[in-house]
Amino acid sequence: QVQLVESGGGLVQAGGSLRLSCAASGRTFSSYAMAWFRQAPGKERGFVAAHSWRGSSTYYADSVKGRFTISRDNAKNTVYLQMNSLKPEDTAVYYCAASYRASCFGYVCYADGDEYAYWGQGTQVTVSS
Repeated sequence: QVQLVESGGGLVQAGGSLRLSCAASGRTFSSYAMAWFRQAPGKERGFVAAHSWRGSSTYYADSVKGRFTISRDNAKNTVYLQMNSLKPEDTAVYYCAASYRASCFGYVCYADGDEYAYWGQGTQVTVSS
C-alpha cells in the first residue's frame, strides 16, 4: 500500500509555471506507475500525464502536450508535474495516482483512472487570465 501527498499548487497568472510534487510513502515506489489527473469545477476528472514504472515511458493528454512534463525520482519517492505556459482552462484540483506494477502497454490504459488504486487528496491550481 502507498500513501500519496501532493504539494505545489497555487495561484498563477496565465503564461506562468508551477511544479507539482507528489510524495509517496513505502519502499516500493519504483514498482508503481504514477499519474496526474485533474478535476475542474462541474467537470469530470480527466487524465493529465502518466509515467510508467518500468523504463521511462510517459503519456500526456493532448491538451497539455508540449506544456507539461511528468518526471519521477525513485530515490526520493516523488513524482513531479512541471507545468509551463499555463492557461485559465488548466484551473483544477490536481490529483496524484499510483498503480502497482501496472500492466499497461499504451496511452488508453495509463489514462484510465480505474487503473489506479491509490490517490492523493489533491492540490488546487488556479490560473488567472
